[in-house]
Amino acid sequence: MVELDQSYANIKYGVAGTALHTPVRGEIEVLQDSLIVIDQAGLIESILTPTNAPYKKVKNDLKDHGKLLELSNTEYLLPGLIDLHIHAPQWPQMGKALHLPLYDWLHTCTFPLEAKYTDVTFAETVYRSLVNTLLSNGTTTAVYFGTIHLEATKLLADICLEHGQRALVGRVSMDNEEQCPDYYRDLSTAKSIEDTQEFIEYLRGQSGEAGIVLPAITPRFIPSCSDEALAGHGELAEKYNCHIQTHCSEDNWSHDYGISRFGKTDTQSLLDFGLITDKTILAHSNFINPSDIMTIKTAQSAIAHCPLSNFLFSNAVLPVKQLLDKGVQVGLGTDVSGGAHVSIYDSCVQAIVASRALQEGVNASLPPEDRGIANASINFMEAFWMATAGGGEALGFKVGIFSEGYCFDAMIIDTAATDSNLVLWEDMDSAEDILQKIVYNARRPNIRTVWVQGAIVANSNK
Repeated sequence: MVELDQSYANIKYGVAGTALHTPVRGEIEVLQDSLIVIDQAGLIESILTPTNAPYKKVKNDLKDHGKLLELSNTEYLLPGLIDLHIHAPQWPQMGKALHLPLYDWLHTCTFPLEAKYTDVTFAETVYRSLVNTLLSNGTTTAVYFGTIHLEATKLLADICLEHGQRALVGRVSMDNEEQCPDYYRDLSTAKSIEDTQEFIEYLRGQSGEAGIVLPAITPRFIPSCSDEALAGHGELAEKYNCHIQTHCSEDNWSHDYGISRFGKTDTQSLLDFGLITDKTILAHSNFINPSDIMTIKTAQSAIAHCPLSNFLFSNAVLPVKQLLDKGVQVGLGTDVSGGAHVSIYDSCVQAIVASRALQEGVNASLPPEDRGIANASINFMEAFWMATAGGGEALGFKVGIFSEGYCFDAMIIDTAATDSNLVLWEDMDSAEDILQKIVYNARRPNIRTVWVQGAIVANSNK
């Protein structure tokens, strides 16, 4: 318990008001009129409620010392949002060409765009815009694919550090001459591995092994990488104990390509190359089989569920409830720009809709009992859990909930913000209703203040 009468030296400030979070999947905890005390390291020192004896004294002492922020009765404190899958260089094409199949989208739109990041001035403009936009939307932790370009990817990491966003950043590996265009490909396999190693060492030199921005080894997906590159990046993962991110069995084309090439699924191939670990984030994973599921669970790898881009490019719905019930770690991703929305709140809604489509079915010509898969839907509490606590668990970070010793990554939701679609009714909306309405309706106009590890990273006076 905090002893403020002895010393304020270790206390940064306190936030008083009602906090909402989902520390357990499917359950809301309401911290009514709570006082969350944050230390100088940006960690939660203690959480007090009016039933705790020291509550009133600590609150008054903090106020007297100018270290108290009090929320109004229309404001709520929520954990920061965690986005497990973002293609940072694709930000300029957000909302474009989403009618194309994945292979065509990559080769006609995406690879030409990503090739432009040889120009670090262009890269800086795009990356600053994206990081600022994400923070303003409450994304306190972001997992980024960069491009093959070493200097531009270093710059992306530097911008995350400068703006205080918690992030994993990866230089993308693409050396397979059969699948990568001449204008956008690593110069050689050796150069691909060398540049990834240099990026890891650069970023660890900037922020340390426990820093707020960390490197992620990033073979784009199996089609883009040679056997030697996959093996070499697996060796780097073991050497540096790094996070790993890649696409896994995203759509029929890429999934079938992996089987044709190796005679096994993406998951099993990645495992053989040393790329399935307890620090691996697998984007999509729509076509994984029961053996793959067991491999991912046993390794304690995680899946980045990107429901909208799965609809648009994969023609598939991830059975997320089945995976969660089996103990697989799953968080949410926007998949900018394969997904057309930047807010993880939108991903929450899309995950709910996708799960309902899977359960209920969509073909009205079939009898109801033949349309879908039983027990496949998730609710808003489970979606919000994936966006916060579940994402934190997937990354192995102490984020996503309000608990002593956890990082204070949080946002204030102003339910009375101007130009908002969020409307509450005092005598009709319970705390559970309020969180549900926030998930479905709160967006950037409602996000007043955002913190990452106790530091304000976005602030809007509405």
